[in-house]
Amino acid sequence: MRTAPTILHLDMDAFFASVEQASKPSLRGKAVIVGGLGPRGVVATCSYEARVFGVHSAMPMAQARRLAPNAAYLVPRFGFYRTISEQVMGLLRALSPLVEPLSLDEAFVDLEAGGAAWDRESARLVGVKLRADIRAVTGLTGSVGLAASKMLAKIASEQAKPDGLVLIEPGTERALLGPMPVRTLPGVGPATGDHLRRAGITTVEEIAEAGEDELVRLLGKAHGHALYAMALAHDDRPVVAERETKSVSVEDTYDVDIHDRLRVGLEVQRLADRCVRRLRGAGLSGRTIVLKVRRYDFSTLTRSETLRGPTDDPAVVREAAARLLESVDTTGGVRLLGVGVSGLADYTQEDLFAQAAGERVEGLAEDVADEPVREEAGPAERRWAAGIDVRHAEYGHGWVQGSGLGRVTVRFETPDSEPGRVRTFRIDDPALEPADPLPLVARRPELQG
Repeated sequence: MRTAPTILHLDMDAFFASVEQASKPSLRGKAVIVGGLGPRGVVATCSYEARVFGVHSAMPMAQARRLAPNAAYLVPRFGFYRTISEQVMGLLRALSPLVEPLSLDEAFVDLEAGGAAWDRESARLVGVKLRADIRAVTGLTGSVGLAASKMLAKIASEQAKPDGLVLIEPGTERALLGPMPVRTLPGVGPATGDHLRRAGITTVEEIAEAGEDELVRLLGKAHGHALYAMALAHDDRPVVAERETKSVSVEDTYDVDIHDRLRVGLEVQRLADRCVRRLRGAGLSGRTIVLKVRRYDFSTLTRSETLRGPTDDPAVVREAAARLLESVDTTGGVRLLGVGVSGLADYTQEDLFAQAAGERVEGLAEDVADEPVREEAGPAERRWAAGIDVRHAEYGHGWVQGSGLGRVTVRFETPDSEPGRVRTFRIDDPALEPADPLPLVARRPELQG
C-alpha cells in the first residue's frame, strides 16, 4: 500500500436532487425526490432535506410519498445529469490520466500518476481546490476522500458527506476501521452482515480478530480471504481508467401488469432493438442473449442462450429473445421485462451472424426509455412530466410542476433568477413547448466567445 494519501474518491452530494435544486430556485432548501413517479416507481436520489423524513435511494416511490407527502417529486433528466457529470469528470481528468468513474457522480483518481500530489499536504490542497472548482463550474458540492487505497478513500468520502473533505493518514487505517460496523467494508451486504452477526462478529476489528481461517469457514475461500484482507486495511487495487464492460442490457418496469402474451412479445422485441442500439453505440458485439422476466408475484426468471459467435444484428437478438420467451410462463401478468447481451467482443464486420436473418433492420426504434426509471402514462402526461423544462412564448423558461385533467402547471424561473411565479395552461396550449435545460452556472465573460 502507498505511504501517502494520493488516491482520491469524489462523490457528488445527492447529485440528481442537487442538480434539480440548482436548476429550480423555488426548490432550494426543500425536500426534493427524483425517480419514477408511477405507482411502481422507485427513488433514484433525494435531497438531504428529504432524507430527514426517512426517504432514501431505491425506496418505493409510494413509500416515499407517505413519508414526505409535501416534497417535490420529479422525473429524472438523465441527459442533463450526464452533461453536468462530463464537466466534473473533465476536472478530474485534468488532475490525472488515471480516473476511474463508478457512475455519473462518483470516481476514483490516482493523483500520484498525474503528478498532482505526492504527500499529505499536496493531496489535501488538491482536494480543497477540486471542491472549489466543482462549485465554480457546476454550482454543486462534492465530498472528497483521500487515502492510500481505494477502499479507504471511499470510506473517507462517506465520512466527509455532505460537502466535506476527509483525509486518512497512512498508518492510522487499522485504528480507524476497528470500531466501524462490518457493513462499512465493500462487499458486505445485508446477507453477509447477518451471517457475521450470527457468528458474533459486528465490527471490523472483530473480523480481524476472528482470523482468516474462521472467515473462510463462514464465508467461503474467496470471500473469506478478501474480507480478512480488508479488515487489516490491505487494498492494493489500482485505479483503472477503463473499466471493462461485461454486459449490455435494458429493462422496463410497467405501472400495470401486462397480461396479453402478444404485447409481452412485442415489448421483448422492442427491448431487443434498444439493447442492440446500445451494443452498437459501444462498438461491441456479444454471444449470449439474456431475457429477464419479473412476474406479477415478484418472482424473477432469467433465461439465456449462447450463440456460436458474437453478433450485433438486431434480427438475431430479437429471434433469440423470442425463443427464450417461449420457455417462460407469463400467466398472471408481467411487471418487468429486460433483454441483455453478454460475452462481449469488439465489433467486427465479420461477426458470424451478421446476415443470419437476412438484411439488417435499418433505423432501430429510438431509445426513448434510455434509463432505468420509466414512466407509463398517457401521451399528454408523459410530455408534461413533473420537472421537465418548458418554454412559453410570453412567459419564457420554466419547468413543469404537474399535469392532469387536461391542464399543466408551470413555474417560470431559471437557475439565476428568484423563485418564479406559477401559471396553469391547457396541455395543448400552442404557446407552450418542451425546452432544453439551462446551464446551472452562467459562463463568465472572459470564457465566452
